Amino acid sequence: MAAVRLSGVRSRIREAAERAGRDPRGILLVAVSKTATDDDVLAAYREGHRDFGENRAGELAERAVRLPSDIRWHFIGRLQGNKVRRVRPVTHLLHSLDRPDLVSYWAKGSGTPPPVLVEVSVAGEHQKAGVAPGEAAGLVGEAVAMGLDVRGLMTMAPLVEDPEEVRPVFRELARLRDRLAERWPGVRELSMGMTDDYEVAVEEGATILRVGRAIFGPFPEGR
Repeated sequence: MAAVRLSGVRSRIREAAERAGRDPRGILLVAVSKTATDDDVLAAYREGHRDFGENRAGELAERAVRLPSDIRWHFIGRLQGNKVRRVRPVTHLLHSLDRPDLVSYWAKGSGTPPPVLVEVSVAGEHQKAGVAPGEAAGLVGEAVAMGLDVRGLMTMAPLVEDPEEVRPVFRELARLRDRLAERWPGVRELSMGMTDDYEVAVEEGATILRVGRAIFGPFPEGR
């Protein structure tokens, strides 16, 4: 079933990209597998999918050992400093750099740290992580100074019935990215858009989508 849903999501991404005059090849789909079984992940893997997202450090570390080594794991949840040592060695891209102390933790350790996205709370929801838009430049600058490869920005839009309501959130993140890229050209990615709103995100310039329920089915409460 996951493979069938994955195909449907890919089709809708292509259609949204075409409406926006974009090349769908420039949009990365991260299948959020945080509640999927290993069999579900492998079904998507057999369809050629390689990018998967997890939001809990322990589960990511354990799953990375069990599943094929060429999977590119994305950490998409809020990350505690004491959990970095579990996540960092197996992460392809950290989507949730949201505070200065996490910069320090992520920069430590052997080898080159995996690249990161700075999480921005565009909508200003207090229950969600992320820096305010006005603080994003400071966090990007601090991360770059510590040697991190900041690839772009991430945001989580509010949950609403009509995805059109969050279009301004995505548009604002894109404008912020453009401003930051004038100083830091490597800041180019926009990780925005999930199951309920990814088509709108594509139309507003998303380069990375984080889609879980549309591929693997509903998440249990609390996940």
